[in-house]
Amino acid sequence: MKVQGKKLKEKLVTLKRVCKVTKGRRYFSFTALVVKGNKKGLVGFGVGKAKETQNAVRKAGEKAEKRLFKISLKGGTIPHEQKAKHGSTYIFLYPASKGTGIIAGGVVRIVLELVGVKNIFSKLNGSSNSNNCIRAVILALTKIRNADTISKERGISIKKMF
Repeated sequence: MKVQGKKLKEKLVTLKRVCKVTKGRRYFSFTALVVKGNKKGLVGFGVGKAKETQNAVRKAGEKAEKRLFKISLKGGTIPHEQKAKHGSTYIFLYPASKGTGIIAGGVVRIVLELVGVKNIFSKLNGSSNSNNCIRAVILALTKIRNADTISKERGISIKKMF
């Protein structure tokens, strides 16, 4: 999804120096993990690798812009609870009342802030690998459906549903 004219906020999640050892020498390079979002329901992530840190971050940002996901929110929170799994990472997301804030830590908090969620509970079980955490959170958020999408799928109006 290409976003034109919209300002995306970018956060660097991790920056690692990796080393490839060969017979002759060691080759150093950098790996960057970046999350981008507009705080209005769009979020994406990307991984970039390069010999310099700036190029790795730039590549990760470009990949994040290419992989944007639309998330349906309801009044600063999510419409219903959701769970997801990626690798050995399990994420549980629960809607919260106004004034609760984001009850999440680390990478999960970064993703939820860039999506635009203001009130939410979350629990992360299993692996805390940042790449798997981001993928699990985005998977859980993309599985969320609001009343409008459900009514369109069923082919009836919202008034008839309730």
